Amino acid sequence: MPKATADLYDEFGEDLQSTSMQFLSFGGRTAFEGPIRTVRCFEDNALVKSTLATPGEGAVLVIDGNGSLNTALMGDMIAASAVQNGWAGVVVHGAVRDSAAIAGLDLGVKALGTNPRKSAKLGEGEVDVDLAFGGIVLRVGKHLYADEDGILVER
Repeated sequence: MPKATADLYDEFGEDLQSTSMQFLSFGGRTAFEGPIRTVRCFEDNALVKSTLATPGEGAVLVIDGNGSLNTALMGDMIAASAVQNGWAGVVVHGAVRDSAAIAGLDLGVKALGTNPRKSAKLGEGEVDVDLAFGGIVLRVGKHLYADEDGILVER
């Protein structure tokens, strides 16, 4: 089990960024960590699906959906693909759906909320770019730690 975020912050302090944004936990794995990969998209989850279908090697996919709760950027089928491909977790600056099914998967999932509405599938967006939301900067390859207390990211 990963070290608690509170203990990590006590140990490393300002070497870690802490988001003030309040994410909810949806996955069956409440504590997770790994190197960051990113997708920036708005109400379109085609890049999320294709990225999580590749080998995750213990990484955490951070999805910046600009905080939109109008459509879900991940559901149970995409989350199951993430598990099959070895991803440690997914952080969604937006919504997910199929939350009851996602809760049964061995995957860390944090999101702002839920919406049963599907997103577009046009493939618009960017992969592996720096993201910034909730007072933190998320860079590809930096380490992310998440648990019931929140999310920390390496500076």
